[in-house]
Amino acid sequence: MKKPASPTIEDVARAAGVSTATISRSINNPEKVAQPTLTRIQDVIRKLGYTPHSGGRTLASNRSNTVGAIIPTMANAMFASGLQSFQEELSTAGVTMLVASSGYDGRHELKQIQSLVTHGADGLLLIGAERLPETREFLALRQIPYVISWCYKPDSPLLFAGFDNHKAAYAMAMEVLNQGHRKIAMIAGISKGNDRAANRIKGVKQAIEDFGQNARLLDVIEASYAQTEGGDAFAQLMNRSDAPTAIVCGNDVLAAGAIVRARLSGMGVPDDVSITGFDDIDIATTVYPTLTTVRVPQRRMGRSAARLLLELLSTDHTPSSIEFETEIMHRESLGPPRLQ
Repeated sequence: MKKPASPTIEDVARAAGVSTATISRSINNPEKVAQPTLTRIQDVIRKLGYTPHSGGRTLASNRSNTVGAIIPTMANAMFASGLQSFQEELSTAGVTMLVASSGYDGRHELKQIQSLVTHGADGLLLIGAERLPETREFLALRQIPYVISWCYKPDSPLLFAGFDNHKAAYAMAMEVLNQGHRKIAMIAGISKGNDRAANRIKGVKQAIEDFGQNARLLDVIEASYAQTEGGDAFAQLMNRSDAPTAIVCGNDVLAAGAIVRARLSGMGVPDDVSITGFDDIDIATTVYPTLTTVRVPQRRMGRSAARLLLELLSTDHTPSSIEFETEIMHRESLGPPRLQ
């Protein structure tokens, strides 16, 4: 879709009943504006969806040939190859990518979105469907074209290039159950504000419920994405009086931490406990034993997300969402239980 005319500083000044100089001062030096006036201006800015653009060329053309990508973290590799493919596809169209991270914090994501739009981003790549109402309001008011990746919701009007986290986690849990495991635990990512982690938990729970046959989910521990956190969660689970024979992890980093802690504890994987991951990043094949995990099609998602966004920016046509299938990669860390 063609980018709509953005509200101008004159529009904000008119609606707030002040001069454009006061608007500029409220943005650049808010401490110099009386609080009642500042509050009124900020309310008008929010309602109109105004952000000050940098660069005269952007203002004149209403296009900057720049798009923004906001990922939850740059601390590990789960988004790296997808983002690389996204950038490569944009580059062929002469479009520049700006990257920011949200730290899995909805309010920080909103600030990053506002900052990227302020710097002239014509459109955005966002990760996951869950975000603050204020963020949805800002995107709607400014009519910012955006594509959501790393998840997929068939019943949503939003535009996706991603996969169904619930379905992928369900399939992995079923694989574990079909190996003969009945006492299962999960080390998941933090689910608050993270629909991908939440849906992976739901998928595992649903699989165990559907499977029946005395299968139980003994515990779910949520942990931040760090190997040490995965190791600590593993130790907590294995110290139970009723320890699991298999641990399903919400990502490969947590799974790698669990495997390392198992070996340090003198436990065999998968002889004493099976461990699975999610993402299939490089660590899945370098950790020992190698990790059975869910392969996420990062590069194809990145390319497709870029193509969808470019189509939104260059035409009046709204493309359809794309759902990608995941794949279970069978490696050494999953085997049948020795004891139940």
